[in-house]
Amino acid sequence: MNTANDQALGNAGDPERDEFTRAEEAAQFVLARLGQQRQQRLPKIAVVLGSGLGNFADSLRDPLAIPFGEIPHFPRATAIGHAGRLVVGEFPAQSCALTLAVMQGRVHQYEGYTAKQAAFPVRVLARMGVRALVLTNAAGGINPAYQQGALVVVSDHINLQGTNPLIGRNDPRLGPRFPDMTEAYSSAYRRIALEEGRRLGLDLEEGVYAALVGPSYETPAEIRYLRAVGADLVGMSTVPEVIVARHMGLSVLAISCVTNMAAGLGTSEITHEEVLATGERVRGKLVQLLAAVLPRIEV
Repeated sequence: MNTANDQALGNAGDPERDEFTRAEEAAQFVLARLGQQRQQRLPKIAVVLGSGLGNFADSLRDPLAIPFGEIPHFPRATAIGHAGRLVVGEFPAQSCALTLAVMQGRVHQYEGYTAKQAAFPVRVLARMGVRALVLTNAAGGINPAYQQGALVVVSDHINLQGTNPLIGRNDPRLGPRFPDMTEAYSSAYRRIALEEGRRLGLDLEEGVYAALVGPSYETPAEIRYLRAVGADLVGMSTVPEVIVARHMGLSVLAISCVTNMAAGLGTSEITHEEVLATGERVRGKLVQLLAAVLPRIEV
C-alpha cells in the first residue's frame, strides 16, 4: 500500500522507463494538450517561478494551465506558495508577444524527492523544444549590501546539497557524461538583465547562490561559513535545475528575490510567511524586469 508521501510523489520515479523515455512521454502529453494551433508557436523560453512569485503566470494571455499531477511522471508540488501548474501562454512584451512555458512553482528535495526528480521538469521542457531557462527563487541574503526585497542576478552557485541530479548511468540522448559548468549562468543573459535593470532603475545586484537541502533554515554559524566560502545568497532549490539544463544544452538565467536576511543578519525570526509576503511585494518589479529581458533573449 502506498503511503501518503508516496502518493504525493506520484509516479515521478517510475522504474519501468528510463529518464529519457519518461521525459519524452511527458513532453508529448503536454504538446498534445496544446493542440495543433498552439504547436505553430511552441515556447522556446521557459520560466520557473519560486516561492511567492507564482502570480507572474497570471500575466500570460490565452493560457493553458496543466496541473503537475496530470502530466505523466511529473513530480507534484507540496510546498506552500507553489501552485504546481505548467502554464503555456503568450507574454505581452513591448516589441512582440512571446510564447512562454511557465512553471508556477517547483518541487524540492526537502519534499522527499531526489535531485534527479526535482530537476525532471527541466528534462520535459527541453524535450518540448525549450532552449532557454529563466529561473526565479526566494533566497536568504548573506551579502550585507543586499536589502530585503532586492533582486539579484545569479552569477554562479555553490552546490552544498550533497548530491547531483546526474548521478547514475548517463544517457547520451540527454547529454554528456561530464557536462562543463564553467558558465552555468549565461554571461550574455546576465549582461542583458543588468542592463535592463539599470535602465528601469531597479538597482539589480549580482551574486553567488549557495544551495542547501532544507527545509530548516540555516543557523547563524552556517551563514558565517557560507559567507566565508563566497556565497551571497542561500536557498533550497535551483541548482539541480541548472545542472540538468546545462546537461541538455539549455542556456540559463537565474534571478533571486531576497525575501529575508539570513540567520544572524536580521533582528527577527525567519518565517515562510515572511518569504511569501516579500515575494508578493516585489512581484511587480520582477514582472517589469522579465518584460524587458525576455524579448532580448536569443534562443
